[in-house]
Order: sequence, then structure tokens, then C-alpha cells
Amino acid sequence: MTAAIELVQLTKTYGPRRGLTRLTLQVHSGEVFGYLGPNGAGKTTTIRMLLDLIRPTSGTARVLGLDPRAEAVELHRRIGYLAGDFVVDGRQRAGECLAFLAALRGGVPRRRIIELAGRLDLDLNARIKSLSKGNRQKVGLVQAFMHHPELLILDEPTSGLDPLVQQTFLDLVREAREAGQTVLMSSHIMSEVEAVADRVAIIREGELVALDTVADLRARSFLQVRINFAAPVRAEEFTPLPGVSDVTVDGTTLACRVDGSPDPLVKAAARHTITGLRADTQDLEDLFHGYYNGEAASTAA
Repeated sequence: MTAAIELVQLTKTYGPRRGLTRLTLQVHSGEVFGYLGPNGAGKTTTIRMLLDLIRPTSGTARVLGLDPRAEAVELHRRIGYLAGDFVVDGRQRAGECLAFLAALRGGVPRRRIIELAGRLDLDLNARIKSLSKGNRQKVGLVQAFMHHPELLILDEPTSGLDPLVQQTFLDLVREAREAGQTVLMSSHIMSEVEAVADRVAIIREGELVALDTVADLRARSFLQVRINFAAPVRAEEFTPLPGVSDVTVDGTTLACRVDGSPDPLVKAAARHTITGLRADTQDLEDLFHGYYNGEAASTAA
């Protein structure tokens, strides 16, 4: 696969404070790439370096095959960008603002702007200073999507949006992928990224701690198992089993965690009479919080 974004040992320091540490990753052309982490993890720092809004301390970045610093004008023509702190002139009406931004890009058909505004329920006649944060975010989304860019870079794009508009946004992302566009979407909300992303990177305190597909990360999650037996059992019978941990027994009830295949546990339990069994998959939100808090092992793919 060709790389829409390629970062090699990208590092940014702010005096004694480190914003990003030796970040190396690729975003493939045509994929939706989720860039996850808690607030302050380094997501916005990364995005600003991709756009040459700030310069790296060391390391390199290539975006659409171009150098963000030396070829910024050409690169920006091919990108749709939504900043996490999207700000425009509040005196303008939303439609006037979008028409001005479209003109800066060499022109965008007005019907495209009207279509996107309609889908996002944005009033183009409203003055921007009168809009709520969520409605100002809609203006930002329209200007990012309206010119069908090769690469969309979206920093916390659903901030302030109501749930129905969030779903419309996710539809727009899916349509962009179907059209062959690449999407880099930063967020601290796992559920919205899980819905559309092909791969995700998790960043914590400026360092990459996981890089994988959503499916593989889900496969890495564990089961929380509870088994009821007809008669009491001993914890020692189950503690040595591969993948089984956190075993507790309360009379006839066994509770444990299973990482990987549950087959050894099932076969051991089958030696007894089972009256009930429940197995809950770890929620992906919990898995990601584990990475955020440093409780999960680092991985890269």
C-alpha cells in the first residue's frame, strides 16, 4: 500500500517538556485511520506538524508524498483540515464564510455546500457569532469536506455535535473512504473511531503505545467469565490453566478472567455439573483506557 502519511522518529519538544517522542507510523492511502489518546497526549501536536503549523524538533514527515515545510502550498490544496479549535470571523453568515473559503480553494460548487449544510442541519443564513459550539463545528466540517480533498485531517471532529449529527458525520467519513479519500481522525472517544476506522493508533504522553486494526484489538480483549456449578469447586483446579487469571471461588460460583482461547477453562469446567455460565467480552472502551493508563502492553503493527 502507498502511504498518504509517513512519519519517522517524529519528535517535538517544548523546552523541558516533550510533546511527542520518536513517533513512527504510516497511514495508508484510502484508509480511515483513528488517532486516539486522552487530551494532552500529543494528537494535535502531531497534526500541526503534518500541516507545517509547527515544526518538529527532529524526525521527518511526508504527507501525500510531499514535504510539509518545503511544499506546503501544494500540500494544503490537497487536504481538508478541521482544527480542534476551529475559529472563523464571527461577523459573517455561515454561508458567506463558506463561500469565501471555497473561493480561496479555487471554487466549490454552491450545491455541494448546500448539500453538506442540509445533511448537517446547518443554517447558512445564521451569523457565526450567534451559533452554538456544535453549529460552529458544522461550519468547520463543511469547509473540510466540501472540495473532495485527497486527505482529510480531522482533529476531534465531533466536539459539540449532537448524537444525530455525529451519525451523519460518520456517514460522511464512510463515503469519503468509498471515494478513495484518506481520513486521519483524532479523538479521545473510542466508540466513534471504532465505527469507521480501518486501523487505529493509540498515543499516550507523546508516545505510540498501540497500532493495529480495530478487529485485532478486539481479539486482544479478554473475557470475564462466571460459572455456576451444582457443587462447590476448588480454585486450585482452575488457577494453573493457560490464559486464566484472577480466579475466585465463592461456594459453587467461579469467577475469572480469560485471555485468549477459553477452551482449557471450558474443558476443566466440564468435569463438573454446570448450572449456569456467563462470559462478557471486555468493552473496547475499557481496553483503550487500559492503554491510556499504561495498563496494557505496547504493540505495533
